[in-house]
Amino acid sequence: MAEFEVRFDSHPEPIRVPAGTLLVEAARQVGIEIQQPCGGQGRCGRCAVRVESGQVRRRSVLRLSKSDLEAGYALACQTVVEGDAAIVVPPPEAIQRRLTTDHLAPEATVPEGYDAARAQSIRRVAIRLTPPSMDDQTDDWSRLCTALRRETGLERLNPSLDQIRQLGSTLRSSDWRVALTLDTGRDGTARLVRVQPADEAADAPLCGLAIDIGTTTVTVWLVDLLTGRVMRQAGEYNRQIARGEDVISRIIYASKGDGGAELREMVLGTINGLIEAVCKRTKITTGDIVKATVTGNSTMMHLLLGIPAESIRLEPFITPINRLPQLSAIDVGFAMNPAGIVDPLPGVASYVGADITAGVLASELRSSAKLTLFIDVGTNGEIVLGSSEWLVSCACSAGPAFEGAGVVHGMRADTGAIEEVWIDGRTYEPSCRVIGNVAPRGICGSGLISLVAEMFLTGLLDKGGHINQTLATPRVRQGLHGAEYVVAWAAESEGEEDIVIARVDIDNLLRAKAAIYAGFNVLADSVGVPLETAEQVLIGGSFGKYINVEKAVDIGLLPDMPWDRFHFLGNTSVRGAYLALIDSAARDEIDEIASAMTYIELSADNSFYEAFTSALFLPHTDLSRFPSVEAAMT
Repeated sequence: MAEFEVRFDSHPEPIRVPAGTLLVEAARQVGIEIQQPCGGQGRCGRCAVRVESGQVRRRSVLRLSKSDLEAGYALACQTVVEGDAAIVVPPPEAIQRRLTTDHLAPEATVPEGYDAARAQSIRRVAIRLTPPSMDDQTDDWSRLCTALRRETGLERLNPSLDQIRQLGSTLRSSDWRVALTLDTGRDGTARLVRVQPADEAADAPLCGLAIDIGTTTVTVWLVDLLTGRVMRQAGEYNRQIARGEDVISRIIYASKGDGGAELREMVLGTINGLIEAVCKRTKITTGDIVKATVTGNSTMMHLLLGIPAESIRLEPFITPINRLPQLSAIDVGFAMNPAGIVDPLPGVASYVGADITAGVLASELRSSAKLTLFIDVGTNGEIVLGSSEWLVSCACSAGPAFEGAGVVHGMRADTGAIEEVWIDGRTYEPSCRVIGNVAPRGICGSGLISLVAEMFLTGLLDKGGHINQTLATPRVRQGLHGAEYVVAWAAESEGEEDIVIARVDIDNLLRAKAAIYAGFNVLADSVGVPLETAEQVLIGGSFGKYINVEKAVDIGLLPDMPWDRFHFLGNTSVRGAYLALIDSAARDEIDEIASAMTYIELSADNSFYEAFTSALFLPHTDLSRFPSVEAAMT
């Protein structure tokens, strides 16, 4: 096959690649990462590069205008090399990757009356072994099991091969006094996690991890298993965003060549980076971490473990597995004790995963007699309706706007994020509240909701989300992405450019809120329960604690109900993982929740598309559904 020379402007040396090589693949070979939020399907247009010279073939020009093509632009994921070429790669959109600070981290309190010795499956047992002699030829492993049985009554102990290899030297160097870290199973068996000299283990930490793998954000809590105390919290954007902003895009990307392995490495890199960060901050070693509970939607769990996920997006939308077994850290690839336990929490169906079963546990929905609507607001909007007697669930793709991604000046709810906005209806001048009371760096999800609500109520936006360009204000102008509104001038912000909201951002938010609103309405209709009879609405999701109820109702994200029915719980997924980590009874309850939940596939319900289309307006095509908003507009 013929080979051609490709030169990238940001790399000093050219590269030779076979004819037919995608530009994005050629770039990767020289270490240049080109963002592919749509998973390489050519839908988003954000992998555009400029062909300065040479021969290429554009398989698709979707998202490229006539002027773009005349300027030489091409989609890197859809353009193949057919001759020598020189390529210019524009600077990628900035994605903030800052760790969550302790000040902004959600509160994580130990449950009242918690007793680790009673609740925790992990325990450390110190034992003294009788040394072998010429008269006692018992092997080291049998000697250990005998001493453990004498001390605890445990009859069965499961080791790893590596532990057996190291056992003899550890026993002898410790003068036959060791401490065993064990994970006691439900069947009475125990899994050996660590063998240490007793003196070394006396003051050694015993730690676990609660991990929430979100489509957009990964969150890690480091937990002291001896007390249940959360020692550190950290969060970061999931690196998989570069290969798709939603689960469908990532499933498609995973099905191509080595895409699945690449996505697995990306999320492992995110998780392990967070683990190493919290370990460094608390001055513990990764070997001190002996257990992890993991939540995430079904796609995220499959991609983490390298399980093909293609069937999730294909009718009839079935997962390969909903209830994963306990695994070892070395098999999963987590940066913790290699023999440590990794416990993936159970999911329900293709689009309702462990993040929801964990969220239902954390929200205490299962123990409430009240008719409850539980919404986990994120890239995938997962919804549960029910009470202690019954639970039904569904899911809808909302996109990453609520978490600050996929937005021109979006960011996570971190220091410098605009979290709330007020606009003067006469001058159209904004006032902003910024997390950390510093100069703004961008807009987080709650800030986006607040901003769009204010723009709508002050006439800056019409019902369709179009910016009114006839108003006498310099803040409305034409930008790179069409009409835009300037929220903060460059001189007011931390960066060197104006912070704006563009039409593309508004469209992303409208689609996200329409999916959520349509989802819970169709779910309620499917079981014959009027939505207005819900006695409480519980909102989960990492940014939920920042949402202004009034603003969320104004844009049509939440139903128009009395405000006292709404309760914002923050990241219920990681909270549920934490409870399952420290309490075996809570872990059993998650299994029961997964078994009790009925799943409704919205794509099989023709009414969802109609409901979604009607909700694409501010706040809705049927204004009678939002009487408080109608009153505010008159």
